[in-house]
Amino acid sequence: MVVAGASLGGLRAAEQLRGAGWSEEIVVVGDEPHMPYNRPPLSKEVLAGKAPFDSLAFRPRASAADVLWRLGTAVVSADLDARAVTLDDGSQLAFDGLVVATGMRPRRLRCPGPQGPRSGRHTVRTLSDAEGLRAELTRPGARVVVVGAGFIGCEVAATARGLGVADVTVVDPEPLPMLRPLGELLATALLERHRARGVRFALGRTVAGFEGEDRVTGVVLSDGTVLPADVVVEAVGSIANTEWLEGNGLDLADGVLCDEQLRVQGMPHVVAVGDVARFPNARYDGVPRRVEHWSIPTDTAKHAARTLLAGLAGAPVDSPPFAPLPSFWSDQFEYRLQSFGAPALGTADARVLDGDPAGDLLVGYHVQDRLVGVVALGGPAAVAGAARYRARLTAPPVGV
Repeated sequence: MVVAGASLGGLRAAEQLRGAGWSEEIVVVGDEPHMPYNRPPLSKEVLAGKAPFDSLAFRPRASAADVLWRLGTAVVSADLDARAVTLDDGSQLAFDGLVVATGMRPRRLRCPGPQGPRSGRHTVRTLSDAEGLRAELTRPGARVVVVGAGFIGCEVAATARGLGVADVTVVDPEPLPMLRPLGELLATALLERHRARGVRFALGRTVAGFEGEDRVTGVVLSDGTVLPADVVVEAVGSIANTEWLEGNGLDLADGVLCDEQLRVQGMPHVVAVGDVARFPNARYDGVPRRVEHWSIPTDTAKHAARTLLAGLAGAPVDSPPFAPLPSFWSDQFEYRLQSFGAPALGTADARVLDGDPAGDLLVGYHVQDRLVGVVALGGPAAVAGAARYRARLTAPPVGV
């Protein structure tokens, strides 16, 4: 087996393949030099200097101790018919089965202005990203502009204020932070919490360019406003790492298109796991989507391992279609956002289930009067309130 991608999805895929009975060789290939580690703390605890790398690293299960790791090496191409992948050092690996686990990379702004590692422009996806950004945030008098008011952007803004950065501004084309995943009601409550802690917002505007020669000194907005800045964090979404799969006739429009068993377009010897996999979820509407939540690498790996072994044996998959209950959380200041289900599908019908916008708040999201997601904003009591709705959200999905 070849597992392309050495983050959490790749690790869990290797473990699950061993657990499902594969006793032959497994090789995991990844472009980072590190063994798999936990990424959510990068924009919070690591950035705040509270979590060393040793606390992030995942330890492979004993059953996967013999897995071979090719780290610091990227997969650059694949011939799925010939069952071989090529690495960036020119070597090739033949495979019986392939697990696509190459994940995502940060999208970058294409604007005039300084570029390069010393330009003051940052993303947060890897350990080295977080370490480099922390060094900048801890400089006295740093002026920080965060472009993007999604999960990463809001978390970085909160962490920067927690580090004592006085000048933090978040820019986003939407009128509210995290509007698409949360809807207007909860996004408004989140905005007020950030503003109360000193975060400024430039909403409904985009970035037109950056001022400065070798290093950023300001951010030019679409309305002509210039925000002084020494540090810019670009949190404007992700791009799926799928270029290495081009030329195989796959649908790579947004990640890797899979069927309901996580087979890559029905091929019995190729599966995909993690946030690069775009799959239908019969729990909702069956539309193929990627899911960038922490639980998805583990959930997809467990199902994909069984699918792959069945495919290689020429046997039917002895599992119902993959239909996970997504969940996510986000820590910002002393608050936690905790979600279960698919709230983004029901933002048009969001209702307060408990609490109020000024305090702990629990919101339910509905499609045709059916509860499809809940999100809590607040302390432990609010999070516990969201968890109590899991039974309703995990009812057997339609058609499964």
